[in-house]
Amino acid sequence: MRQPHYIAMDTHCETTDTCAMTFSERIILRERCPTTIPTLRDVLEKIPGPRILTFEEGPLADWLSRQLTPFVDRLIVCEPRRNALISKDGDKDDAIDAEKLARLLRSGMLKEVHQTHTLERSILKQHVSFYHDRVRERVRQGLQLVSLLRRHGVFVSVSELLDADERRAVWKRLPQKKLLLQNLDLVWGVYELMLVQEAELKAQLPRLGRREETVRRFQELPGFGWIRALTAYVYLDTPLRFRSKQALWKYSGIGLERHTSGKGRPRVYLVKKCYHRALKNVFMGAAKSAIGSGDNPFAEKYDRWTQEAGLHPATARRNVARCLATTLWSLWKDNSRYDPAHVR
Repeated sequence: MRQPHYIAMDTHCETTDTCAMTFSERIILRERCPTTIPTLRDVLEKIPGPRILTFEEGPLADWLSRQLTPFVDRLIVCEPRRNALISKDGDKDDAIDAEKLARLLRSGMLKEVHQTHTLERSILKQHVSFYHDRVRERVRQGLQLVSLLRRHGVFVSVSELLDADERRAVWKRLPQKKLLLQNLDLVWGVYELMLVQEAELKAQLPRLGRREETVRRFQELPGFGWIRALTAYVYLDTPLRFRSKQALWKYSGIGLERHTSGKGRPRVYLVKKCYHRALKNVFMGAAKSAIGSGDNPFAEKYDRWTQEAGLHPATARRNVARCLATTLWSLWKDNSRYDPAHVR
């Protein structure tokens, strides 16, 4: 069997630097070309197969991975934060970065980042992400507005400002300076725009979720509405990417990491880096909703852990989130429906 050739691309909007090396780390190609699919394909075809290609996760990764996968034997989109310390050692430019990345690929040191494989799923994922971006931006604008009011001794919440009459009364309590009122009107205008966009997107998501059989099954779980079910669906993408439930927990920010050194006592910590914040919000929010609604196996588990086992409520709630994540993962893998008796 022929030894593979290891190819790394340092991609930018205008140009891409490519470095290819053999199994013995002999460089056989260095080339800079425009970042277009035909030119990148021509560069790949100059390299004998089998070909293993890598480039770092970024704005171009989704597009490039879908377009270049047919021209290589394996494609790895890698985690840039994992490569940062090595890439900063010594001289640095695009060609050097491509060579360092190829050497990391050859040595098996890259951490792969999962990519969606179809354009339709990628657009759905972007749409869900856009909704969550609108929510974060609306909250940010609201906090900025409240902060501006507090600087002048006016203490109100954003919800109080939704009423037009109440908002005008609050404005009158401020110093009647043109610049101040102009700034407040601008911030409020952006906040109102975020409210409208968020409402429009929120109305679309349930319709999109109902089209997917998997999302309909997720929605049956306690604590899961259409938005949480669809968010979990697009961000997890496939259950086959996780080798175990512990890997799913760590990726979702609800797992544990073990730290030990020498003869010291091993310590266990919550995952603090490199986890998906949106998924953590989904599972922790679903756990809180399931516990609050009661009359379901997950609420029963929470009561048993807090009352009989004496666990702290936050720890018990995190355990419920892990149970929900594991149940959702199992439903997806087995193509089955939610059964409360099975959870009990």
